[in-house]
Amino acid sequence: MNSTEIKQLEDTYVANTYGRYDVAIACGSGCRARDSEGREYIDFTSGVGVNSLGYCEPGWVAAVQAQAAAVQHVSNLFYSEPCARAAEKLIKLTGMKNVFFSNSGAEANEGAIKAARKYSFLKYGQTENAQGEDAPNRYRIVTLAGSFHGRTMATITATGQDSFHKYFTPFLQGFDYAETNNIASLRETVTDETCAIMVEFVQGEGGVNELDTAFVREIAQVCQERDILLIADEVQTGIGRTGKFMSYEHFGVHPDIVTCAKALGGGLPIGAVIFGEKTDGALGPGDHGSTYGGGPVVSAGADYVLGKFLERDGAFLREIAETGTYFREQILGIPGVQGVTGLGLMIGVDVGDKDVKAITKTCAANGLLILTAKTRIRLLPPLIIGKEDIDAGIAILAEAIATV
Repeated sequence: MNSTEIKQLEDTYVANTYGRYDVAIACGSGCRARDSEGREYIDFTSGVGVNSLGYCEPGWVAAVQAQAAAVQHVSNLFYSEPCARAAEKLIKLTGMKNVFFSNSGAEANEGAIKAARKYSFLKYGQTENAQGEDAPNRYRIVTLAGSFHGRTMATITATGQDSFHKYFTPFLQGFDYAETNNIASLRETVTDETCAIMVEFVQGEGGVNELDTAFVREIAQVCQERDILLIADEVQTGIGRTGKFMSYEHFGVHPDIVTCAKALGGGLPIGAVIFGEKTDGALGPGDHGSTYGGGPVVSAGADYVLGKFLERDGAFLREIAETGTYFREQILGIPGVQGVTGLGLMIGVDVGDKDVKAITKTCAANGLLILTAKTRIRLLPPLIIGKEDIDAGIAILAEAIATV
């Protein structure tokens, strides 16, 4: 089937919930994809940060194929070796206590919200509210302006962007928003009813904005002072994306709950809620679940990805950090680029008042796939990208910026 036929078929039968690019991907290898006509594209998106090892890395493919041929699904009422192996590696890499596997980042954040509220309910109990109903003493969760935490009802409410807070009313109760990088606003927003603060240390959908170190440490201080849980949303930033295994490592803080997804499965749908010492046991049997969470095939993919970070004495992370530095240097050399944000291989490109959507379309027409985040170009290349692909992609990007 050619690209035109694919597009017509999908436009007819798939709900129109995405602003798709005019590209139909048929296959890929490494950091390059091909459409149905065989045209090649350098990919600076990795499926919005999902294809962490690029397209169809042979070892990853073999691990997934072998598991699919052995058993594709078992209920979580039974034990599963791939799930256990992936969990062990994730805990080794984070130093946390244990993990719950979900199917996506939004689901992981839902699990973190539930765990935080249960932790505080068990510790601080409930009282009678003005309506004479039992109500928890501490249940509110503070997030930041510009944040993005998902598209389920709880996570769009947690998202600190007004554009998401329409159409789907009534939204869930119990979420408050502090100004990003504003310590006074943070202190004012936290109350005696706050049970957790949930943050992205680099806001992805909000524009690739990293938090100030002083602000992050103030968040950690507030959490420590008031026994408030710190939830790190590492859905986009985690699993090596920023040059550290988790982005909170750049800031010297230790969250109580960490969520991740995207890069974890290397291309398969898996998310995780990782619990630290304080929240170990916050969720028990019956409190939370997922039919497919931690399934054998996706766990085999995740186990392979995580294994890459344990090999060669952590050299993979050092390579990601070095590649990120090189990538930024090349971007800053492009005429029209006014600045670069983000960390590691999570890169925001400031092009002033230029139309980033037009730049994206021009790049796609010329064989480069990129993303946007608000007024910035957003780049999330595969973590294995090399200088040759970076240089080739930068040449296309530079031309697009110059012509738009």
